[in-house]
Amino acid sequence: MITASHEKLLDNLLSLPNAPILLNEANNRLIEERKKREQFYNDITDSEKIEFINGEIVIHSPVKKEHNDVSGALFRLMSSYVDLNKLGYVGYEKIMISLSRNDYEPDLCFFDKSKSEKFKKGQSLFPAPDLVVEVWSKGTAKNDRGVKFNDYQAHLVLEYWMIDPVNQIIEQYRLDKKGEYELILKANNGTIECNAIKGFKISIESIFDKVKNLEELGKILKPK
Repeated sequence: MITASHEKLLDNLLSLPNAPILLNEANNRLIEERKKREQFYNDITDSEKIEFINGEIVIHSPVKKEHNDVSGALFRLMSSYVDLNKLGYVGYEKIMISLSRNDYEPDLCFFDKSKSEKFKKGQSLFPAPDLVVEVWSKGTAKNDRGVKFNDYQAHLVLEYWMIDPVNQIIEQYRLDKKGEYELILKANNGTIECNAIKGFKISIESIFDKVKNLEELGKILKPK
């Protein structure tokens, strides 16, 4: 989707007298990048978390305990709710989503039923999900707020959550009518409700506190 900000960039580029030269050079570089990406697909293994971002291969360091605690807690709640209500599929850690230029392995992602029903055994590359959750670390925060934010927005990922596991803060963004992310919530307490996953509403504290996580899980699993 071409947003207003993209239109402005295109207009600025096309206003330059050497626009054809620049566009041709950009195309040549993208051709070389695609070759590098094909090699990336051939070389990757399931032993490490790795991404392809704007022509560069990014290998991630092992996560800190608080990162693992938060992503695991949220996955437990989200996957239980989605599975019980047969809403789709929740990916965790090593699900690689392949967008038009880049390949990411977000901490969590959700695909609705219309997408997940098309998944096949042995599949290793996945389309743009409906929700992405990234848990920050010092090494990933720049990309989470920068290129990934813009890329998820451009590929119409309905919701994007960013979680700071140290300060225990969650940010929730949703696409607005213009196709741009709008900050809906930034908090360390209260509740968060996901539009991408119908009816999924949890306490923010349950993402960071083990006891409250179990309490929230009990509510999800309680027979109706």
